[in-house]
Amino acid sequence: MTNPALIYTDRGHTHEMPLAPDRSPITIGRAIHADLSLQSDPDISRLHATVEHLGTYWTVCDNGLSRNGTVVNGTRLRGRHILRPGDVIRIGASTLTYHGQPATDCGITNIGDTLDTPLHLTPAQHTVLTELCRPFHDGTDHPIPASNQQIADALHLSIETVKTHLRALFTTFQIDDLPQHHKRSQLATRALTHNIPTP
Repeated sequence: MTNPALIYTDRGHTHEMPLAPDRSPITIGRAIHADLSLQSDPDISRLHATVEHLGTYWTVCDNGLSRNGTVVNGTRLRGRHILRPGDVIRIGASTLTYHGQPATDCGITNIGDTLDTPLHLTPAQHTVLTELCRPFHDGTDHPIPASNQQIADALHLSIETVKTHLRALFTTFQIDDLPQHHKRSQLATRALTHNIPTP
């Protein structure tokens, strides 16, 4: 069993910070009194983010603490993220990699049929969502959501534009916290449940 830890590089040297529940929460920042102090990086705020043990999970959180933001696996963090082995946290020019046990052993939580807030989609988001769900309307035996490239080609958009709209849709449909490879299928499922996409 791998003990949870953050592996990071500071001033050319690789360090390991063991994670123990009795040390939670762990503050990360440029301040000298931070639990994980990265003083040489001017892009890091004095108090930038926290790594916290909740239940059986290790999480990283940046609730507006930092000026320049925290990025997890290439996506800017908004709120809290459950850490999984291999997750890469970028803070300023520094990267921290989480090593440990998988975040959960009880599977993915089912997504309910109702949303906490009314849906407000822009025309562009609605169009992207429609293309994402198009395979489910085409009579395919085992449909899967359209890829970013398929959506981009159909709508004459760049892939980056498609990704931007999808990130906004993940937030709107309240599935930000799902693993990346589950978000697209859950987005399609929720959209179809609400009868939103109509090719």
